[in-house]
Amino acid sequence: MTTQNFAACIATALRRIAPEIDLQDIAQDEDLREECELDSMDFLNLLADLKKQTGISIPESDYPQVRSYNQLISYLQDHH
Repeated sequence: MTTQNFAACIATALRRIAPEIDLQDIAQDEDLREECELDSMDFLNLLADLKKQTGISIPESDYPQVRSYNQLISYLQDHH
């Protein structure tokens, strides 16, 4: 998968969880949960949706590595 594929997966997951979010307004290096006003369940749903789309599971111990949009993209690329 390419960066664009992973970005599309994240966009799809975020639209399902928080359809009111304008993806272009997300600061890509800031905390994604704060940028998108995601609570803990929303964040878990985001990761579950990404696993369903990509087959990549993100264990709880790796959550600090996927705080921002860019970190999430990098993590998915590295574990692809």
